[in-house]
Amino acid sequence: MSSSTDSEIRYPFADLPQKGEWLEVARGVYWLQMSLPMALDHINLYVLEDDKGWWIVDTGINLGDTRERWQLLLANQMASKPVLGVICTHMHPDHVGQAGWLCGSLRVPLYMSFREFYCARAFTTLPPGDMSWTAEQYYRRAGVGNDYLESDGAKMRGFGSVVEPLPTAFNCLQDGQVLQIGGRDWRIMTGAGHSPEHVSLYCAADKLMLSGDQIIPRITSNVSVMASEPEANPLQDWFDALRRFRRDLDADTLVMPAHNAPFYGVHARLDYLIDHHEGHLAAIEKACVEPKIAIDLFSVLFARKIEMSQLGLALGEAIAHLHYLCAEGRMTRKLDASGVYQYQTIDAEHSPYQGVHELDAGPMEV
Repeated sequence: MSSSTDSEIRYPFADLPQKGEWLEVARGVYWLQMSLPMALDHINLYVLEDDKGWWIVDTGINLGDTRERWQLLLANQMASKPVLGVICTHMHPDHVGQAGWLCGSLRVPLYMSFREFYCARAFTTLPPGDMSWTAEQYYRRAGVGNDYLESDGAKMRGFGSVVEPLPTAFNCLQDGQVLQIGGRDWRIMTGAGHSPEHVSLYCAADKLMLSGDQIIPRITSNVSVMASEPEANPLQDWFDALRRFRRDLDADTLVMPAHNAPFYGVHARLDYLIDHHEGHLAAIEKACVEPKIAIDLFSVLFARKIEMSQLGLALGEAIAHLHYLCAEGRMTRKLDASGVYQYQTIDAEHSPYQGVHELDAGPMEV
């Protein structure tokens, strides 16, 4: 969605990197883009220069011309030095999709956090096909009908179909760890909510951050309860990460995100992201004075009708907010006679959430 803090965000680069090209956004930090087959049609990837070679940060999806774009860079701008390592911020296909090919063909190690690597490995082994009984239960308890459950959109599409087989070994990145690359100390900062143990890289001395999907301008990252972990509370993890990043990052940091463009204004952006979700919480509390089911809350969160293809993402966002409110003691959840969860607010008149409620255009695949 569009952010009310746009006036406080500054984009220092007028141009975008084209196919086979990159832009130097800081000394030894190169920005490139790969195409994506979705509404958000690109991902930003980065290459860090070291005296001994190159470090790749995120890899693009295993679709379209992603590999061709890498081959152009490797044969030209990157030809003078070897690649030393591949860092993936998290497990989503647009970030790890080509990691197996890059690491295998270049014979270089993969760097990821523990939970991201093993979640990616697990998801790539799942065959496409009909949903499990646990996934069906998750959707039915949210109020989803047979029209979705029997549709192609509900069937397991196969994570592995857009991700090259991952390396069987990796180097584990942990929060607080420091990578020395190109004369800089890059501190690993992890966060959860959007993914299990998302990695960002922060150079405090030069006020630079490679933020992945943790901090993105203009749109909000998807924070969802997924059928694979139906009782999770990812919004709590997301708030914890955003507030910690707000405390630890210098206000003048150049943020290099995975989508849109590098920007200044990180404090304003983090404040907005927190306010945005608190606004959703307050609106859901008001909507659930009388009991509601999860699927009925889409109009509270999204500005347009949710199509069948986006139902899973929209449902995950709605349930994430409901689970947070239940965990905070602000809402009750009861299974009704038809097997659907009914949610009801305990005290809508005294909501502690002060955020501004702005409807999302729709759930993003980010």
